[in-house]
Amino acid sequence: MHPPATRENTRLGVFAGLTAYLIWGLVPVFFKQIAEVPADEIIAHRVVWAMVLMTAVIGFGRGFGDAWRIARMPAQLARIALASALVISNWLVFVWGVNNGHILDTSLGYFILPLLNVALGVLVLKERLRPLQWLAVALAAIGVASEVARAGGLPWIALVLAGTFGIYGLLRKQLPLDAASGLFLETVCMTPLALAWLAWLSISGQNHFGADPGLLNGRDLMLIATGAVTAIPLLLFAIAARRMPLTMMSFLQYLAPSITFVLAVFVYDEPLGLNRALAFALIWIGLAVYSVDLVRSANLKPVVSP
Repeated sequence: MHPPATRENTRLGVFAGLTAYLIWGLVPVFFKQIAEVPADEIIAHRVVWAMVLMTAVIGFGRGFGDAWRIARMPAQLARIALASALVISNWLVFVWGVNNGHILDTSLGYFILPLLNVALGVLVLKERLRPLQWLAVALAAIGVASEVARAGGLPWIALVLAGTFGIYGLLRKQLPLDAASGLFLETVCMTPLALAWLAWLSISGQNHFGADPGLLNGRDLMLIATGAVTAIPLLLFAIAARRMPLTMMSFLQYLAPSITFVLAVFVYDEPLGLNRALAFALIWIGLAVYSVDLVRSANLKPVVSP
């Protein structure tokens, strides 16, 4: 049940949405601070600490009833396990890309994502596209083709990020589960593997967490903080999604990759170049066309009396 559409609820939704996308946009700065830690170790910590935090949030909140209900359904639990595999792949590629000088590729992936979601709607859900949506997807496809021609190969980081998160979103739509309970179950599914990997790193002397004698150092604290960096924006997003119009949320989703793009070019000095700028421009034009179509379709919807 969605909260009533009052001005206060809308303001809260806008604040929560802006904060979530700002965190997602600035998160490369966070991961750059622990770039000496391999991506697989960072992700293992991200899973474990997110699970600890979500256990506390749900335990002190609405309780574990929804999560337990889904966990007792084998078919739904299988979907959660698949969603977990997709999201951990997404996190791993994202962190690896950020810490290996490919922030622009991660930005490209999340610019492609909304248009990939439209294409998935056609291919999987058998939805019919409006003419402007076809144009938006075509422009994005030309942009990706341009990037392939520039790089001499597929922009795999961008495509993996868009693909894994797009399919993950499709799976999550089919689960009757709120964002908090969903993230809790996903991290529960991932935690045994994450703990096993951290144990192996510790046994083999390759771990970075607690490697220095004495109290936890700054790097250890940042690894613990990966749980909050994971959970907090998702919970804020859930608040926003229930209180904001869909068209407003659709515009906000461009904020995070835009911030990441600015960071990549102006802070971390990743090369842009004319050909790559052209690929981004085509995708941006596609997103603009997609946004215009969203606004038009929202304005054309009939008003239904209560």
